[in-house]
Amino acid sequence: MAAGALGWYAWSSAAAPEAAAVASAGAALPATSPFAPLSASASAFGDANRRARAEQLTLWQQRLARAQDTLEAYRDSTRYPYESQPSSAHSDQLYPNRPIDEDHALRTRDGKAASGVRLRTSQERVFVQGSESVRFTVSLVDEAGRTRPLRVNRAWAHELPKPNTASLFPEVPLNFNDDGTAGDAAPSDGVYSATLQPATQGFAQLLGAIRVEVDLQYRDERGMTLFDIVYTPQSPADWQGGVREALEDGSLNFYLGANVRVPGRYVVTARVDDASGQPFALLTFNDEVAAGAQAFRLSLFGKLVRDGKPAFPLTLRDVDAFLLRPDAFPDRLLMPRLAGIVHASRSYALASFADTEWSSEERSRYLAELQRDVDAARTRVDQLGRP
Repeated sequence: MAAGALGWYAWSSAAAPEAAAVASAGAALPATSPFAPLSASASAFGDANRRARAEQLTLWQQRLARAQDTLEAYRDSTRYPYESQPSSAHSDQLYPNRPIDEDHALRTRDGKAASGVRLRTSQERVFVQGSESVRFTVSLVDEAGRTRPLRVNRAWAHELPKPNTASLFPEVPLNFNDDGTAGDAAPSDGVYSATLQPATQGFAQLLGAIRVEVDLQYRDERGMTLFDIVYTPQSPADWQGGVREALEDGSLNFYLGANVRVPGRYVVTARVDDASGQPFALLTFNDEVAAGAQAFRLSLFGKLVRDGKPAFPLTLRDVDAFLLRPDAFPDRLLMPRLAGIVHASRSYALASFADTEWSSEERSRYLAELQRDVDAARTRVDQLGRP
């Protein structure tokens, strides 16, 4: 019994310091220590969430900016109707009767470019109607722009038929000369010229394309260049009765009289210059027209006048028109062109013109859709920007 008690005492005495050490160690641990790793994770998660939110905010700010730009660009580009546009937006259509000048390599028959020289060509127009003629020129220059000697071995015009279709018209020889005659502007200047009048040179009945091919030679190198025109032998309508103008509903309308033989969709384009001769507007008519005496209305939109403040009187010039032929070649039948000044307007006070933007069902619908995009992006930006 004494030995048992003594053994128990020895074990109890030995275990006491260990238990005390465990108790002491336990007392030294903070109460929250089991959750310390989870707190670090929560902190990291919060940082990542803030970064993701900032990235989303930046993304939606960019989307908002794009949506606003798109809305304003569309609003600005549709302030005026398609039929009445500022000249600055259509610089390529302001002078339709100027020659088409090109500068390109002189290609030999094997497709290689002749070294050290460039071929310069011009043609008066691409679309030719009735008794109109078209002049072509060719010349050769070196890299410094100096004229180089050029020989025209042969030139000819022929129908350019549809694929897999034989031509019904024979080739017609053309005389490119540099002697100051037959359409050549100046003798011995190195510029060779030829004129083609389809109505009198074998193509009076051709409705379609005509190609002019020119066989050239520079020293011992031979090359070729091509010109294409589209010819309308008979006009579907003729101008008749001059031009009438009227200030109506805050816009200035020009009415061009015509006798229409072939009904259909007509496209008429005219240019308007201010009193100083500066291009101001491009006017277009595009609508179905019945046969008989008609008037094509070209409208100068009031808001365009109010914004542009042109000096009066205005001049209407260089009118071209055609009957559209859907799904056909050529895709148009030309009316006679009205080159140069066709009509001079009266003078008007600026306040006579309307100052409201153009409106239509389509424009209103598009503006509403684009505004919804802006509103949606702005709402998301506001949500992401809240603390």
